[in-house]
Amino acid sequence: MRLFAPLLFLVLSAFLNTGLAADQTPIPGPPELGDAAHILVDYNSGRALVEHNADQRLEPASLTKIMTAYVVFRELGKDNLKLDDMVTVSAKAWHTEGSRMFAEVGARISVENLLKGMIVQSGNDASVALAEHVAGDESVFVQMMNQNAERLGMVNTHYKNSMGLPAPDHYTTARDLSILTRALIEEFPEYYKWHSIKEFLFNGIKQTNRNRLLWRDPTVDGVKTGHTDGAGYCLVTSALRDNMRLISVVLGTRSDSDRANANEALLNYGFRFYETRLLYKGNEKLAEARVWKGDSSSVELALARDFYTTFPRGQYQKLKAGMEVNNMVTAPVNQGDKLGSVKVTFNDQTAGQADLVAMKTVAKGGFFRRTFDSVRLIFK
Repeated sequence: MRLFAPLLFLVLSAFLNTGLAADQTPIPGPPELGDAAHILVDYNSGRALVEHNADQRLEPASLTKIMTAYVVFRELGKDNLKLDDMVTVSAKAWHTEGSRMFAEVGARISVENLLKGMIVQSGNDASVALAEHVAGDESVFVQMMNQNAERLGMVNTHYKNSMGLPAPDHYTTARDLSILTRALIEEFPEYYKWHSIKEFLFNGIKQTNRNRLLWRDPTVDGVKTGHTDGAGYCLVTSALRDNMRLISVVLGTRSDSDRANANEALLNYGFRFYETRLLYKGNEKLAEARVWKGDSSSVELALARDFYTTFPRGQYQKLKAGMEVNNMVTAPVNQGDKLGSVKVTFNDQTAGQADLVAMKTVAKGGFFRRTFDSVRLIFK
């Protein structure tokens, strides 16, 4: 049985409904980008503000390298390798077709330089060298890529190589790329900053980042370009303005300038017509749930992480918040157990929802507590 918490609802609604009168003018529609698959997502709330063919499976080209970087970053985080580890470039890596950082066969290059060569110069040779170093063989590394895609919920993604050259059953979607990019920025901010590097010098050869928006817009700090004949011109970008971060993904445009213009239009639209606010901090008490037959009669509830919501700019006061709390919980209760939820609506449409979880463990009570509560539950 789930009981609604009316007092909390009133408190939260009063909190959210303070401020100036809302602008009732509807926001205009998003920019027209032709047939290119695309999506615009708020980083903090995860809300998709614009999407078109976002779940269409397409060739990712060098956007594959976002996952390659993500897997390597995870291995760094696990201390399975170090940035100054030296990698010997194999003949396979050296012979890999496409864009290159010009790593010579047999050369020993640090993991950090290979990562920068892959991220900035889009080096296919660097991608293969990293994959072989991490997993011993590129095919094993690809298994790691697919395992991480599944873990992140990228349900329409499958990889066959580490660098993005065309291959059967090598595909992703705009939505899945936004999921991956959110994870990369959140989990590895110390490495994500490399995606804003405009040029990188290696082996006496200076190459520039192909992401044009790094030069056009100082708020853009990533992420990755891609191009093959089959994939067209693709670009994933992210920008941070006034503490609001957006991620845009555009796949299958006709030219380098088209992909830059399309991403720029999406970002400008999102920042102009939407805003994101932090409503509740994670791990801070928001409610209590009644616990029966436990060594404590209640348990404090909180959100596992910060709760953000995104809505049309200037219409904050139209948000409404409510809570549901399960007050029929029987011990034992484990820390992290879901015992309720917070829901925020905008114009009667869900604008965000998150679980309320137990902040501590509640063990079973003694014999008399269990017996007393059993009798009370009969009447309850």
